[in-house]
Amino acid sequence: MSDLRLRLGRAFDFAASQVKATIERTPDYIPSYTREGRWKHGGDVWTDWTSGFFPGMIWRIAEHTKSPDWRASAEHYSRLLQRKQHDRSAHDLGFIFLSAYLPWYRLTQDPAILDVVANAGRSLAAQYNAKGKFLRSHVGADSLLIDVMMNVPLVFHAAIASGDQVLYDQAIAHCETTAKILVRPGGDTPQEAIIDPNTGAFLRHSTQQGYAQTSVWARGLTWAISGFASVYTLTSDPQFLEVAERCANFYLSQTAPGEVPPWDFNVPQGPERFVDSSAGAIAASALLNLAELTDDPQSSRYRTAAIALLDTLCTDQYMAWSTPDWEGVLLHGVYHVHKKLGVDESTIWGDYYFLEAVTKALRTVES
Repeated sequence: MSDLRLRLGRAFDFAASQVKATIERTPDYIPSYTREGRWKHGGDVWTDWTSGFFPGMIWRIAEHTKSPDWRASAEHYSRLLQRKQHDRSAHDLGFIFLSAYLPWYRLTQDPAILDVVANAGRSLAAQYNAKGKFLRSHVGADSLLIDVMMNVPLVFHAAIASGDQVLYDQAIAHCETTAKILVRPGGDTPQEAIIDPNTGAFLRHSTQQGYAQTSVWARGLTWAISGFASVYTLTSDPQFLEVAERCANFYLSQTAPGEVPPWDFNVPQGPERFVDSSAGAIAASALLNLAELTDDPQSSRYRTAAIALLDTLCTDQYMAWSTPDWEGVLLHGVYHVHKKLGVDESTIWGDYYFLEAVTKALRTVES
């Protein structure tokens, strides 16, 4: 256990040093993915869904170190995103405000901060389609993405903060629709469902980032594990815990202990079946969450799997500490294969969820 603590501590310190260097090198710049190891470049971002993760990393460092300087930096970078609370065109506001503003509120209990979270949740709820009972994605009015499971907790927070039963019921309905249409009986998940927005009829499965229309895009599967676990925490509804466990069990059936997943589980063996460390980081964090929500022996199984995965990620193969001038934390992340964005690079969400998992694990081994 002491060796694990040292490895996790070294990983935390390295992540903090990389974040500090980014702040000093490019003040007020919020990164998304690297190109040849550099955060700032002219590459496309596809959609602006990642801006909460860098402030979120700063919050994680501030919480763990109790440093007033880190907290001041976290508040500053979070304020840069405040205007996005009224964006009614995006499905990704949860990634932004759950990462950047919810830690701020939990620390301060400031009602003004909660108002920002609630406003963002109401903006996200504007994407709700009553016929299909889902929150549409930015792709189109007919698009239900598994990614939105990571964002729907924002609507729950808005509903709980304001006592708005309509918002709460819409969030529940979205989760139930996603579980019914996008989570198959074995726990595997295609990324997207196409739903007739006028009738609510399910038409077909599809994908934006996966290998094939019905394949299991690894990051999407880990979004499902994490998202359904978070929704269970907010609702205590056992149906959502069951879905999270089903997805987790599928994930574990497809990976050996400590193995970082391929970017899509259906990619044939060969040069295209490369790993995605960001999906591994999300999985590690999600499994640690799930371990707190379920009973043994599942709880021990999830925690053991998460620690084994972190052990792998904390090695020279995946940490950028041995790569001169590399600006991210985790190597071998994947953003969008088909658009050739951030392939075998660092991603800010991979770094964020890795740091989140490391700080959770450190609390476990230090208690």
